[in-house]
Amino acid sequence: MILSKNIKKKGLNFMKIKEIKEKIKIGIDKIGFAMPKYFLDIRDLALGRNENENKFVKGLMQSEMSISTVTEDIVSLGASAAAQILDEEDKKNIDMVIVGTESGVDQSKASAVFIHHLLNIQPFARCIEIKEACYGATAALSFAKNYIEKNNDASVLVIASDIARYGIDTPGESTQGAGSVAMLIKKDPAIAVINDENVCQTRDIMDFWRPNYSDFPYVDGHFSTKQYLDCLTTTFEEYKKRYSQSLDDFDAFCFHLPFPKLGLKAINSILEKNIEKEIKNDFLEKFHTSIIYGKRVGNIYTGSLYLSLLSLLENCVNLNGGDKIGMYSYGSGAVCEFFNLTLAEGFKNHLRCDRLNDFENRKQLSMEEYENMFFEKIVLDEEGNCDFSNNKFIQESDNSFVLAKIENHKRVYKKLNE
Repeated sequence: MILSKNIKKKGLNFMKIKEIKEKIKIGIDKIGFAMPKYFLDIRDLALGRNENENKFVKGLMQSEMSISTVTEDIVSLGASAAAQILDEEDKKNIDMVIVGTESGVDQSKASAVFIHHLLNIQPFARCIEIKEACYGATAALSFAKNYIEKNNDASVLVIASDIARYGIDTPGESTQGAGSVAMLIKKDPAIAVINDENVCQTRDIMDFWRPNYSDFPYVDGHFSTKQYLDCLTTTFEEYKKRYSQSLDDFDAFCFHLPFPKLGLKAINSILEKNIEKEIKNDFLEKFHTSIIYGKRVGNIYTGSLYLSLLSLLENCVNLNGGDKIGMYSYGSGAVCEFFNLTLAEGFKNHLRCDRLNDFENRKQLSMEEYENMFFEKIVLDEEGNCDFSNNKFIQESDNSFVLAKIENHKRVYKKLNE
């Protein structure tokens, strides 16, 4: 009763408040992507491991994978991805930096704190890191959206940054990769609105895990694939039931992509058997544009779903403002979420049309170079120091930031071209 009186005093009512809330559209205003300078052709990996190349090329639908150097990590890649899209005004308005990752560089300090400093974002900001396998960045988006609903003029920088590394001659070696996707989240976004409809599901399973004492993760590949697909179908069915929606409400889908073939299985699992051939082909055609980048990068864990989105938006010619994109996020262990985005009018004007040139400008590695580079370990002296200033990888890097040295066990990053 007291609340109602207060509202009437201000000349408002509950319906008016509801209308105001509905007018606030929050979502992705800018999106950037950074990857290492180097890549390995998946056919060379097959040859080096005495495997038929079709096991990787057709079985995984993978063609290349990005290879990071010892001077690159989730901080340098994440900051480089964000530097592509932020201007000085953005940096003044960012209230929070959230990094979703499972490749943390410190057990205590959030990678977002390093990135906040490297980008010179205004000091009165919150910086945190979220971990739940490949789901972390999706949780960050939800956190960001909820924050902006209460602070309309704020912006949140969400970064999905990971390096997938499984070890030499292991079952997961062909699904490695490295990269970072950065997204600026704010009201009235230029690219896509994050809608309110979503369904999450959690299962306590061990399909992929990485103990603190292990350099590499452990994977039950077949079990993980089964859980990924079952989580998708059960979550999507619950989503349709809760919100009275069907396939007819969507124009395209994006999936978390440990490897592109799993995404193909995913979309086929939700396309109804009696769907018209023309509609099915339209969904599949759009799906294939969503894996163009992922096929050449490999698995980047938290960033894979959002690299799929970026690939769809920049390469599909059959999308328009107002179209709705279904998004499936899956993090082993397991937490998944199905949610959706609505594309903003003119979204294409805020994306790149020449990103494939970045892939062509990378340097291809031999098997020996790949093994030496990707699995090189940082070696510290007795005082906890290691200097990379003369490392050739720094000189060749196309990104904005690198790990320059470790000094008394403290990571020190450098901005290039200064």
